[in-house]
Order: sequence, then C-alpha cells, then structure tokens
Amino acid sequence: MSDIYESAANSLGLFSSPCLTKVELRLTCKGISDRDALNKSDPCVVLNMQSHGQWMEVDRTEVMRSCVNPTYSKVFTLDFYFEEVQRLRFELYDITSSHNGLREADFLGSVECTLGQVSPRPRPPPRTETPKFIRRIKFFTDRITAEELTGNDDYIELSFSARKLDDKDFFSKSDPFLEIYRLNDDATLQLVYRTETVMNNLNPVWKTFKVSLNSLCSGDHERKLQCTVWDWDSNGKHDYIGEFEATFKEMRGAIDGRQVQWPCINPKYTVKKKNYRNSGIVILNQCKIIKMHSFLDYIMGGCQIQFTVAIDFTASNGDPRNSCSLHYIHPYQPNEYLKALVAVGEICQDYDSDKMFPAFGFGAQIPPDYKVMTCSQHALCRGDPPDTVITSIQGVVEAYQACLPKLQLYGPTNIAPIIQKVANSASQEVHTKEAMQYFILLILTDGVITDMADTREAIVQASHLPMSVIIVGVGNADFSDMQMLDGDDGILRSPKGEPVLRDIVQFVPFRNFKHATPAALAKSVLAEVPNQVVDYYNGRGIKPKVPMPPPDVTSRPPPD
Repeated sequence: MSDIYESAANSLGLFSSPCLTKVELRLTCKGISDRDALNKSDPCVVLNMQSHGQWMEVDRTEVMRSCVNPTYSKVFTLDFYFEEVQRLRFELYDITSSHNGLREADFLGSVECTLGQVSPRPRPPPRTETPKFIRRIKFFTDRITAEELTGNDDYIELSFSARKLDDKDFFSKSDPFLEIYRLNDDATLQLVYRTETVMNNLNPVWKTFKVSLNSLCSGDHERKLQCTVWDWDSNGKHDYIGEFEATFKEMRGAIDGRQVQWPCINPKYTVKKKNYRNSGIVILNQCKIIKMHSFLDYIMGGCQIQFTVAIDFTASNGDPRNSCSLHYIHPYQPNEYLKALVAVGEICQDYDSDKMFPAFGFGAQIPPDYKVMTCSQHALCRGDPPDTVITSIQGVVEAYQACLPKLQLYGPTNIAPIIQKVANSASQEVHTKEAMQYFILLILTDGVITDMADTREAIVQASHLPMSVIIVGVGNADFSDMQMLDGDDGILRSPKGEPVLRDIVQFVPFRNFKHATPAALAKSVLAEVPNQVVDYYNGRGIKPKVPMPPPDVTSRPPPD
C-alpha cells in the first residue's frame, strides 16, 4: 500500500471504522395531504443524515407531480457501519416552484429513524408510521425498503424508445412514460426506474439512463422485469397503455448495437378486441455495462488532489488589529479562517504527494501603491519575489499571518477571477484523458459575493472540468445567496441559462460548526468531493490506472 493512501485512509478513519456494506433505500408514501387549492401536492422527500450533531443533506427524490401516494424511483445508497448509530431524517416537501428548489416549497412533515431500524433483516422491515412527527399532519412514510448491495458495482446504461403507441388523449397525442419494475423473491414488485414524460408523441425516445445491476435484477440475469407504459395526465390519474415482461439476459442482446423489441400489450384489449395485436412496440436501442470505479481506485491509481485556497481580505471582515475582526490573530485561539483552513487542508494534503499548495487572497489593497488585488496579484506574498505555491498547510497558515499586517482590507468580494484561474489549470488536465490531477478550490469568505453573475458563469464552465469548489462562509453574514451556488437547491444556471453539467459546489456556513470538532467541519465540507471525483472520471469513461506494485526489497543484492 502506498504511503499517500495509507496516510489519507488513516486521516479519514477508513481502517479504524470500516464500511461493512452498502445499503439501498427506496421510499413509498401514502396519504399525503393536499396543500394546493386547485390540484394535488407535488411531493419530494429529502434525506438527511446526522453527523457530529449536525444534519447534512444526503440526497433527495424526484418530484412527483399531482400525487398523494408516490412511489419514488430514486434510490438512496448509504454506507452501513455496524458500530455506529446512523440517524436518518426524511423530510417531505410540496414543491411549488418550477426549478424544484426548497426555498418556496411547503414543508409537510418529517420522520426520523436509524439506518439499523430499516436495514435488511429476515423479518419484514418495520413501518415508520409511529415515530413522532415535527408537524401533526396527515402524512406517513408507508414503506422504507432497504436492500444490501451484493458487491457487484456494475451499472447498466439503457436507452429505450417506442413506436405506434395507443393514443389515449382526445385533442392531442399520448404523453408516454415508461416504468420498470423488478419481481422480488416474495412476488412483490419493486420500482427500479421511471423515465421522463415525452409530451404529445406516440413514437417517444426516452433519455438514456443508468441503474445499478443490483437494483435492476439483484445480479440475477434471468429475473423477471415488468415494464409498463403510461399516458401521463396532469391530475395524477395516468392512463394505462400496456406492459411487457423482460429479463436482463434479453436486454444484453442490445450490447452489440442490435435493437431488442417487445410488443406492448394491454390484457383487456386481448379479450375485447378480436384483431388486437399490441398497443405499440417498445425498443431497447442500447445496453452498456459500465464498471463504476471508486474514489480510492483513482487515488491508488495515482490521481493527485491539487488543493488551492483563496482567502477573503475585504473590509467587511474588520480591522485585523481589532479583536472583533474575523482576521484578528489571537495568541492562543485561531480565528475562524484558520480553523476552516486547517480542518479542510489537512485532509486534502494527504492526497497530494508534493504537498505544494497555491494560496491566494482577494479584496485587499496591497503595497506599495495599494491597488486592489487583481487576478495576477492574488498570491499570499511569501518570500522575495512572492511565491504563490507554498509547502504544507502550516506554510499557508504562516503566509496568511505574515501578510495580514501588510494589507489594507478593502473590496469588492469578487470570486469569479480565482475560480477562472484554477479552472485554467484544470483545463490542461482534460487533454491528458487520464486520471492524474483533480483540483479542489477552497474559498473562505465572510459575506455575499458582488460578482454573482460572473461567478455563476465561471462555475458552469468549471463543471466540465476535473474541479470542485468548496465555499466556507465565515462570520454571521446573510449567506442566503450563497445557497444558490450549491446545486442542492435546484440546478445552477449561468446568466445565459446554461445549466451546470454536474454539481461541483459545496457551501457550508462555519457558524454551524463553531462548537463542533474540526473533523465534523471537514466531513461536512468534503462530503461530496469523492462522488464528484468519481462522477467526473466515470462520466468520461476514464479508468483509474493500475497501481504499481511496491518494489520487492528481498530481491535486491546486499550492499557491498
């Protein structure tokens, strides 16, 4: 095992607290109250997990439009630790905005349990109607189904279309969507995936999607799959078009580029109509088996984390000589900037073998002419001439403390230039087509940024690169606008309307961790990074390199 991997693994507790297995959770709800005057609720469930006393969002389901008894196709995949009590909270919202964000959503209620309570057992999983709700309303989670992953981490990429589907609408054509159910060993049906709706089209082409082999068929290639085609209706009472049975073994026929077809059958029509043949043809145009590699696969293959830090030196932080300043250097107690820098930096440095960190500042006037820092002058000055690259996190701390007396805090709070600067370095990595370097930018700031439009554009462009942006809000300012940069609340778009290719921003207010350990802050800030690394490389089909075996010291000739 390489030294860098061992150091990183130890710092994250990978050896002392091993993950026993992964568990998939699926949700079904019943009896959701109608909060809308003219139609039914549009429910979405947000899953939170408690970590070091703080609730952190893990993921959320899709939004089910006009539905009071939703069965969600979204699957939550969680690491299961036997020795830990892993507390979960499922929050139910009625989404009222078109972008599916939570700001304008109506909170309907929540339920709490532990992962152990819903983990797979010989007896049926417990229902969760009885826990105490935050609000007493007519809502309960009917079933939380947990399933242990079998160890097969392959994913299946499927691309379906259909032709000549039955028309169920009078004044327009059908709006079809496809649902795939898996037949379980107990003869129950489990929703695997639900496609998007293709409006006004009897020959729909649905978007390509990925599901795990475990979710699709539990690794059993001959397990029956029930596939149903529906005509979507805005009132939630969708019209049945037809269904067919399939197996993954049959689907594999599309791996070589050949189409696999099934007739879509409505059983009622086979009885009522003499010349009935089918209600359309469903076509599988593509089936790919994708090997999903883990974060540590890439680290073991030599991928380096390039860590960059940028610190806010605007006047809103207060005079560093004043004890009320966020930049005040106390002889015995580090300020919030230093706490956040050390907590995050000490984790990231374990994944970077050269321990060389570019460090920048923004928003200050710098001597001798006291011009406001520009992108080319962002460096935390160290040495003569100034050097932007500093050895070790401790070196970054020393450079920060040394430069403070030389700076005049000013403004504005523009972070787009530093994002673009790191993005320029990350863009060079794209051409290698290898998993060699992934860039993490940590921005420490005390207030609302003043170049929001440029920042949104910079993040959208950076989402195409091997790069993640972590923003830690220091102090007690209003950070509500910062939440928009984090893709957790809807999809971030550039001023021109271009959406991010993937979620690369994580925003965390430091005040939520004032009384927590540095490990809790680091865990919250870095929680999404491993998945972001994996999503980037897997999405481009870039495999990790095979790690080189350690040299065999026993075969070396003895010294003279």
